[in-house]
Amino acid sequence: MPAHARSHPLPSAPPRARPLAAADLPGLLQVQRACYGEGFEESHAVFLRRLASPAQCSLALERDGHLCAYLAAYRSLRGKVTPLHGDFEAAQAPDTLYLHDMAVSPALAGQGLAQVLLAAAWATARSEGLRHSALVSVQGSQGYWARHGYAPAPLQDAAQRTRLATYGEGAVYMVRALPGA
Repeated sequence: MPAHARSHPLPSAPPRARPLAAADLPGLLQVQRACYGEGFEESHAVFLRRLASPAQCSLALERDGHLCAYLAAYRSLRGKVTPLHGDFEAAQAPDTLYLHDMAVSPALAGQGLAQVLLAAAWATARSEGLRHSALVSVQGSQGYWARHGYAPAPLQDAAQRTRLATYGEGAVYMVRALPGA
């Protein structure tokens, strides 16, 4: 290899979404802490239970061997909210991709990593016949999600409104249609 080629490191390969695994949890917890602080941190045990759910379809992104972003998601029902620290509950006939949590390492913000996760999750959901995607917007993120096609949706069920309240003031349940589903 010529000397000039060795002096310039090769650029990192673009990260690709892959299924989130238990081995990813230490990195996930680091990213979560950096993004949310203590108020919204969910434990290792909670994520282990979620990974064991047959409904889960969570994704991870790695860069240079380290987890740099994740999307905790599962197949659910429109109008159903997973409470903060709650488990992913399997539904008999899911119609909605529920995005429970997505975070990108702050050091890598603005590089399109969230869009890689969303595109992969939406494509899989469409291929499985899911018609909607839903989430709870927290920490002032409603504008971000609106730019991705999500709109506030009222929750008719009192139990679901109670679950929404676990996220604190300003939490908003939002839904979008999955094109082509």
